[in-house]
Amino acid sequence: MKIKIFFSFLICIAFLIGCSKEQTFEDFFHKSIDEMHLGEKDYSYSLVHKQMNVMHEHDAIAVFKENNAQGEQIFIAYFEKENDKWEWKQTRGAEWNTPVKWSSMNQVPYIYSGAISDNSISEIYAGDEPAKIIKVEGDKRFWYATSDVKDIEVKVVKKDGAEEIIEEIDQELLKEWDK
Repeated sequence: MKIKIFFSFLICIAFLIGCSKEQTFEDFFHKSIDEMHLGEKDYSYSLVHKQMNVMHEHDAIAVFKENNAQGEQIFIAYFEKENDKWEWKQTRGAEWNTPVKWSSMNQVPYIYSGAISDNSISEIYAGDEPAKIIKVEGDKRFWYATSDVKDIEVKVVKKDGAEEIIEEIDQELLKEWDK
């Protein structure tokens, strides 16, 4: 009798250990997106890029593309794992060919990012930090850089070596955009 109870106890422990599998970042990300857009028609998304342990251990960045009622957009989101659970902390979005050339998140870590459709751009810097440039599809690329500093200068380096400071909003393109 004691042996049956002991084996039953072992089986229960093995079952509980198997059920207590830690949620992966990807599982959390996909579940969160699905919950946010539950029942939405004409919506799709794809995870384009992820980076783990960005600013410290147990954090992550995800770059994802959405097709929704506003058209195609690209987003960057920052996550932290607290008490063994992932939490979605901040998100910024971008679109290609708009006057908004880049944006930054409003709290630490400041993540500077933007969409690129200009093939002459080979490098981007947010302050002294080189940006990670991700090929999304065709000529579309997306960049991001992390910083502990708010309000820094963003600079592009062209393939010919020319450097240019880029403002968050391209005022000339904004004038054309408003017409």
